[in-house]
Amino acid sequence: MTLFEKLKAANKDVWHAYTHHEFVNGLQDGTLDQKAFQYYLIQDYLFLIHFARAYALAAYKADNLEDMKAAAATVTALTETEMKLHVSYCAEWGITESDMQAADEDPANMAYTRYVLEKGHAGDVLDLYVALAPCVIGYGEIGARLISDPATKTEDNPYLPWMEMYGGEEYQPVMSGALAQLETLAEKRFTEARFDDLSKTFGAATRLEVDFWQMGLNAV
Repeated sequence: MTLFEKLKAANKDVWHAYTHHEFVNGLQDGTLDQKAFQYYLIQDYLFLIHFARAYALAAYKADNLEDMKAAAATVTALTETEMKLHVSYCAEWGITESDMQAADEDPANMAYTRYVLEKGHAGDVLDLYVALAPCVIGYGEIGARLISDPATKTEDNPYLPWMEMYGGEEYQPVMSGALAQLETLAEKRFTEARFDDLSKTFGAATRLEVDFWQMGLNAV
């Protein structure tokens, strides 16, 4: 098993709660309240800013040029490509970048992003990538499952583009790259003695992802 598979297996209940959350189910069948989704989109913009900071920290924490370049490339991809795509997508929902920049961070957003950054500051680059894994890998897993599930509503579902984005060619390579980078770091830094601590980090980050979905529902 890969490190990611071990982490997911050790946290299977909270992983299921995250990947099959009521928010996700609402995307799948198109019943999610659109106000909940719009609130989520605004908070996700703010999240991406801190996500980029986390990868900048990963570049600082790297102990070799190859890992530094990988982290720096992700920062560039997030700030120059991903955020622009997010802004364009949000415009389709009537949300401007100015709206998002002026928004306050939800406490659930703040808790998650600061947790990831704290784990990165306190630990090494493997600790940081494990804290990031539920988001970057989880979204790819959720997207792939939703677009391949016959039960997913595809006709007149306003959330189909979101599912196609994370489940399709645009995002799946990002997920694959994150999995590969996590395993590369594990080969250099992982020992069985570290597993319990890494599993706790992974579980906590996944619970914060659950709270992130719930944040959108609570906003309605």
